[in-house]
This record gives sequence, C-alpha cells and structure tokens, in this order.
Amino acid sequence: MNGDPEARPPMEGRRRFLAGCVGASAAALLPSGSLLASGPAPMLRVQRLAWAGIRLQLPQATLFIDPLVNPDAWGTALGDRLVPVDDGVGETSVLITHTHSDHFDAHAVADALGRGGVLAYPAGTQPLPMPAGARARPSALWEPQLLGDFTATPVPASDGYGDTQVSWVVAAGGRRIFHGGDTLWHGHWWRIGRQFGPFDAVFLPINGARFGWRQPVSGQPGVLTPEQAVAAATILGARTLVPIHYGITGMKEYVEADDAPGRLREAAHERSMDVQQVAPGDWVAWRP
Repeated sequence: MNGDPEARPPMEGRRRFLAGCVGASAAALLPSGSLLASGPAPMLRVQRLAWAGIRLQLPQATLFIDPLVNPDAWGTALGDRLVPVDDGVGETSVLITHTHSDHFDAHAVADALGRGGVLAYPAGTQPLPMPAGARARPSALWEPQLLGDFTATPVPASDGYGDTQVSWVVAAGGRRIFHGGDTLWHGHWWRIGRQFGPFDAVFLPINGARFGWRQPVSGQPGVLTPEQAVAAATILGARTLVPIHYGITGMKEYVEADDAPGRLREAAHERSMDVQQVAPGDWVAWRP
C-alpha cells in the first residue's frame, strides 16, 4: 500500500459510503407489511393453567406449553383447578418440555389440537400416544421452531431423573417469555440469558421437590428451589417471575420444599425481583 497519507481514500468518507450501502440494503429487505410499516405487534396474553401449564394467546393464534387436564396425573395431591384447553383461538400449537405424564398429558394435547396443529417436543423423545390430527415436530436444541405467529426455541434443561428435557423460549406479539418445565439448577442459564434475554416474564418451577421413587434416595432437590428460581430469573434478565410447578401435598415419595411461595417472595425481595403469583385460570398482568 502507498505510504502517502494523501494517496489513501478518506476513511470518514468511506465509512459514510459503506453505512449508506448497508442502510439501503436493509431498507430493500424490509417487506411492505413489516411491523416497522404496520405499527405495533398484536397483544400477547398469557394464562396460567394447572401445575406447570400455560396458554399464550394472540388474537388469531394459540400456543400451549405443558397443558394438564387429566385428574389422574396427580390425583387429590394437586389442588390446582384443571383449566380446559379445548377452546384455542385460531392456529393452535402445543409445546412440551418432556414426556413425563404431568407435562405430556395426551388428553390435554388431544383437546388442544382437536382441529389439528403442531405438537413440538424435544428431539430424541417420543410422546405417545400421539393425538389424532397432531403434526409431530421433534425439535433440536437451539433450533427455532416457527409456529404460525409464534417462534419457539428449545434450550437446555436438566431433569431430576436424567431424562431428556428442554425449556422453551417463546417470542410473540413483541414479548419474550421463558418456560422452565420442571428443570433443576444447571449451568446453561448464562448462555440462555445472553442469547435471548431479557425476558418479559419467566415461568419457573419453585417446589424444590425431593423424590423417593428411585433408589438409593439422594435427598437432593430434583426441581428448582425457590431461591434457585430467583437466581435463574435474575440471570435471565426477567422483568417478572411467575412461579409454576408447586402445590403437591400428602405424598410420601414426592415432598415439596416447605412454604415454597413464601420462600420465593423472600428471596425475590432480597434481589428486587418482581414476582407475580397467578392462580390457574388467571392471566398474567404485564408490568409497565
């Protein structure tokens, strides 16, 4: 290269030229019906269902995650109201985090997808029975799934028994939410937070349950404790933490942490984390 500074192209002019090219290219790629041109995104509403389930509702599309309607899943041990899921609006899809019967309820999926739709689940698992009319979508980690007006991405989670499980990141209606299934603590929180956060709301299990079904008994929580849920929500950059996956009583082999909601509020207060406790059937209130 010529060492004479006067022989080099003016860098500031080059920067302006390149910036103009990039801007023109970006503008050319924008569809005429884009959000930039058409105004705000449609409003997303989120309803808590029984146990770990939620419904995400757009004006013309519905997405369920881990819906539960089968009373036999927990029997009388679960006091939650079982919220019907056969009334989805518009194009309907279902996500499940794993195939345990309290997260993959074939009855609920059949109800939700009575008019057809996609059932997305972690790759390497096989939820059975597959409801009639459902279109199976095995989903690999980190690969976004386009489900009508929703984009759902499975991200790492850790099951208390070592079975395959994912959490889901869902973007829709200008909002981003995280659903943790019944994960326990793991080391992927930071990567998920960096790649997808911050989140408008995170739905995390809080009951810190200890299992007695597998021997020898570990005595360790196989689900996030209340304090761990707050730590995870903080790392994810959550504006609001909505607790799920709690409320089991009277079972010898499945014992929840004492006063999980109270411990959650205390831990959240220490970290200035907003907590919104939502009863099954009620809707989340977005924070301003």
